[in-house]
Amino acid sequence: MKNVANCPRCGRIFVKALRPICQQCYKEQEDNYEKVSKFMRRKQNRMASIQEVHEKTEVPLEQIHMFVREGRLLATHFPNLGYPCDSCGTMIQEGRLCSNCKDSITGDLEKLEKEKEFVERKKETEKEKNRVTTYHSLNSRFNKNE
Repeated sequence: MKNVANCPRCGRIFVKALRPICQQCYKEQEDNYEKVSKFMRRKQNRMASIQEVHEKTEVPLEQIHMFVREGRLLATHFPNLGYPCDSCGTMIQEGRLCSNCKDSITGDLEKLEKEKEFVERKKETEKEKNRVTTYHSLNSRFNKNE
């Protein structure tokens, strides 16, 4: 029984086969999804924010975020739904990072790459300097013996 685990949500022991949570928590999660889905399908609720959905359905915010992140609630159909950026917490509708965090990381990586290239060029220059010095020192030794 190598697939026995404790449910991360409730702590119950269960056989971990297809899902990372126990059957009871899965059923509760699906019931919560149905509540949110039914609420959002009503025409007057399609523009509801995450907070409004949470207040009206009493489903935890984390679960609503998970439903959007997993694509079960499409942000294209419900434009005010989203989930927090993994880095800064800004509400986003796709991916894991907002555009500002992506740009920041990209900028940091480019800066790191430039620094790495600079260090490599500096090492190469030092190598060339040492090579030239070594060549001249050997040349001067040979000239002394003649």
